[in-house]
Amino acid sequence: MSARLPIVLLRLARPQPPGPPRRLPSLCRASSGGGGGCGGGEGLLRQQRLRDTQAGSSQGPGSPAPPARDSIVRSDYVVSLSHCREVIQNSKEVLSLLQEKTPTFKPVLAIIQAGDDNLMQEVNQNLAEEAGLNITHICLPAESGEDEIIDEILKINEDTRVHGLALQIAETSFSNKILNALKPEKDVDGLTDVNLGKLVRGDAHECFISPVARAVIELLEKSGVSLDGKKILVIGAHGSLEATLQCLFQRKGSMTMSSQWKTPQLQGKAACVSPGVHGISPIAEDVSLLAAALRIQNMVSSGRRWLREQQHRRWRLHCLKLQPLSPVPSDIEISRAQTPKAVEILAKEIGLLADEIEIYGKSKAKVRLSLLERLKDQADGKYVLVAGITPTPLGEGKSTVTIGLVQALTAHLNVNSFACLRQPSQGPTFGVKGGAAGGGYAQVIPMEEFNLHLTGDIHAITAANNLLAAAIDARILHENTQTDKALYNRLVPSVNGVREFSKIQLARLKKLGINKTDPSALTEEEMRKFARLDIDPSTITWQRVVDTNDRFLRKITVGQANTEKGCSRQAQFDIAVASEIMAVLALTDSLSDMKERLGRMVVASDRNGQPVTADDLVLTEAGFGADIGMEKFFNIKCRASGLVPSVVVLVATVRALKMHGGGPSVTAGVPLKKEYTEENLQLVADGCCNLEKQIQIAQLFGVPVVVALNVFKTDTRAEIDLVCELAKRAGAFNAVPCYHWSIGGKGSVDLAWAVREAASKESRFQFLYDVQLPIVEKIRTIAQCVYGAKDIELSPEAQSKIDRYTEQGFGNLPICMAKTHLSLSHQPDKKGVPKGFILPISDVRASIGAGFIYPLVGTHTSLFCPSLSPGVCSNSCPLSP
Repeated sequence: MSARLPIVLLRLARPQPPGPPRRLPSLCRASSGGGGGCGGGEGLLRQQRLRDTQAGSSQGPGSPAPPARDSIVRSDYVVSLSHCREVIQNSKEVLSLLQEKTPTFKPVLAIIQAGDDNLMQEVNQNLAEEAGLNITHICLPAESGEDEIIDEILKINEDTRVHGLALQIAETSFSNKILNALKPEKDVDGLTDVNLGKLVRGDAHECFISPVARAVIELLEKSGVSLDGKKILVIGAHGSLEATLQCLFQRKGSMTMSSQWKTPQLQGKAACVSPGVHGISPIAEDVSLLAAALRIQNMVSSGRRWLREQQHRRWRLHCLKLQPLSPVPSDIEISRAQTPKAVEILAKEIGLLADEIEIYGKSKAKVRLSLLERLKDQADGKYVLVAGITPTPLGEGKSTVTIGLVQALTAHLNVNSFACLRQPSQGPTFGVKGGAAGGGYAQVIPMEEFNLHLTGDIHAITAANNLLAAAIDARILHENTQTDKALYNRLVPSVNGVREFSKIQLARLKKLGINKTDPSALTEEEMRKFARLDIDPSTITWQRVVDTNDRFLRKITVGQANTEKGCSRQAQFDIAVASEIMAVLALTDSLSDMKERLGRMVVASDRNGQPVTADDLVLTEAGFGADIGMEKFFNIKCRASGLVPSVVVLVATVRALKMHGGGPSVTAGVPLKKEYTEENLQLVADGCCNLEKQIQIAQLFGVPVVVALNVFKTDTRAEIDLVCELAKRAGAFNAVPCYHWSIGGKGSVDLAWAVREAASKESRFQFLYDVQLPIVEKIRTIAQCVYGAKDIELSPEAQSKIDRYTEQGFGNLPICMAKTHLSLSHQPDKKGVPKGFILPISDVRASIGAGFIYPLVGTHTSLFCPSLSPGVCSNSCPLSP
């Protein structure tokens, strides 16, 4: 029987005989004359083996003499070395191909070692260098416990810079708890239950296989041993290695058995298993060397998988079931009837790593900027802007369309898509308009959390804004009441006997042309220039803010207390989201960029007309209609981000079109007239002039337009068909009715298909104007091309501000018009497409930190505190128990 089924004995983990320690073949450059190595002579394997000279003499009395193996050992070693070179060269070539597409990519192998056994360290390092990988080595004390090792494993698991993890610890330390702490996708030694399970199940292409087990199999096959039909006795292996060997041998057609060296039946019988008969025994050095090379190969495979994960792929998203009711319940009832998915689960489904999110409760999280670095080589997706026609005071549902479109794209078309909405201000939330979470079955949930505080950013902006406002008035007070020397000493105090400038103070000195770093070296004149900002109170543009509707804060007087010593002035409160800090937050691309933008915000001018910035002082979704929101988005946001929009989704409603066609006025809180609740095709047709104008505005920027008709229950089929037909005639890429409010994403599937098709076309995006044009010309271009004005008219104050900003070097900033959203003109009651009007510019202000100039049109003061009407949403907000 044994003659027909020879036994192959594998000497794995056999106790080493006494004597000098055995060493693995070292790695070095071995070519002399240029030819005989891998990699063109670079990083060759030196063909050297330090034999265990005492191996033969260390056998105990009566032990059988080992058979002569010189010829077999030499041939095995040549096979091992040759195959090792082949594996490394192949890994190097694969990595080079990956780096052609992603030049900055370089896989990193982390090795956690407990103890001083550095036997494989040099081998791993040199093989990695030859293949083009990096290695990071974490050394722990030999006595490190299970918890200490697992702590290091968990750190490596979450380190996105590391693509593979190997453990070099005592054999007795390989507990299940340690092995299964490894992330399977980083387990390049194939030790975890997940990788072993996939191998056993037959999914070898989806897992990592033990390099040691592979090395054994490949060395046997390279040595000419046929494994098919053989009976294999695996001695000395256990755990995952034993299971992997058994599985691989069985795949080769072998029958396997396992035993340990101390098994009584083996004692005194090992001589029967002789390589000189039919078996073969790969020696430990050969296996270890090839296993090290195969681990490198696994590392390259891990890196390739990681790169593939970074590329565009469909999310493994499990969408929540939606069961729409009819009639449609209230928004709050719908929100509370659905249990949101835990945000950490959602993050994992869409490919975010655990350390890339900052969780706020169960349903909210912020995404860390580190994600941008990880995905920097990934191609941009399609950029879709949802705008709208000139709305009624009730709003036409841009947020609802946005949510419905994303529901349709993601849940029904399996297209990865995000809805990017602005955080709602409590001004409209508690006013007539209500929340900004969408509505019906197309809304953000939980709507209370979204509409009220979300992650607290608006409150933080309010605090920061008002801190700066307080600093302005405090600085004026101190400069009015202190001498130059006293002011200077307070700004640059002596701390523990040492007086020095801060970094921001050094920047101010440089700005003033004072090239000194020693506070005691400044002259009296230099101290005066440094300490005094000499702010002209009449030029202060930085206002306090509050995120609540309060009309009585539109104009206030500050500094009336006796302690302010007569430093009173007129001021005002703006709505919090109008703060320039909010604009900075929206436009910034990094923490350092945000600091720079915040520092260069201009808050006033000095008495010489020079700008005073925040740095000087502190020494210690698109909204409204396409004419406003879309124009700002393209000319400001797209300039700052560098992103090119693919499609504009233009939201329209039959109700708004009837208003533009001559229908009666629409007032919030007042029931709609019958013209809006009954079919009236003539009003719809007449009002489509506004829709046509908005389509033309989008076409000025070279972006295709898809019209989304947000359908209300009173709209008739004839009215819906008429709007879609006229929109297509006006140049829209497509026009489709949407029913997401009543049935969720399913109701926007047609819109999703239209947007997807439009986004596949080549974008011909262009800006409306060159920022190098004078400020007046940029304003005029917007007024004439977008609003349809005949010309503009500047007030003396506006002209004076323009001259000042131009002189201060801010003339090349883009323009952000502050204008009513209820008309294309400056008069809210002018509906349809007003023509021939002169657009009055009453004032011009600057947001230097954010990076734009904003003219105020007509009587519009955009940045004031809105007023509350009698019937507002805040009246129906219950107190939580």
